Amino acid sequence: MGAGFSRTMTSGAVAAAVAGGVYRALRSRPRPRRQRTWRQRTNYAGRTVDLYAGPAAVLGAAAGTAVLPLPARTRCAALLAVLAAGGCGAYDDLVGADDPRRGFRAHLGALRDGEVTSGAVKLLGIGGAGLVAGALVGERPVDRVLAGVVIAGTAHLVNLVDVRPGAAAATVLVLGAPGLPGAGLAAAPMGAVAALVADDLGERTMFGDTGVHALGAALGVAIVVGRGRAGLFAHAAGLVAAAYGDRISRAVRVLSDR
Repeated sequence: MGAGFSRTMTSGAVAAAVAGGVYRALRSRPRPRRQRTWRQRTNYAGRTVDLYAGPAAVLGAAAGTAVLPLPARTRCAALLAVLAAGGCGAYDDLVGADDPRRGFRAHLGALRDGEVTSGAVKLLGIGGAGLVAGALVGERPVDRVLAGVVIAGTAHLVNLVDVRPGAAAATVLVLGAPGLPGAGLAAAPMGAVAALVADDLGERTMFGDTGVHALGAALGVAIVVGRGRAGLFAHAAGLVAAAYGDRISRAVRVLSDR
């Protein structure tokens, strides 16, 4: 127990240190002359915030995962999930900033009409990376598919709740806490969030698609490790039911605005 707790604390501390360091380094850079760049967004309240928390969260979660004494396949799965989800999210942040379409239905509908949106690329890319990561941690084919669904689904779930400051961070902390006594994989995304949540709540930055998908994917791997088939199926079914559509986003908006 003592050694496991120490490893978990080390992972969280490394993730927090890297995420905080990267974030401060990015913020210290000279501001671009143009009024609006990919580094800046207008949030729900009309305030201009930066997106520096996104890459900081990706690198923090990856660093926190890398220091854990994990089996090689589990480490590869976690790092692949985090970096691929962060990369796909960054593509959407770069290319799809002005696209008003949100949610699975909108992007899949556009895909059926022959239009490949940045959101569709993100959905398919994270889905594929989730299945590969699931194949690395699952023992049997059905378990690998279920694990992939949970990893990709958790990445998209954290994105769906990211409609108000602090909502994505709270989701990662709440969902990650039960997994800390196990392999400790949840400590990495939780540590990264802990380093950045103050500026997220202060509306100085936001995680963007880059950060929320990477954090969600890291959390997804933490959920699937050590789960039996029944647990994987329950998580997968719940995520599929929750992620298709924008009911979760609407609920978070309503609760936050009260």
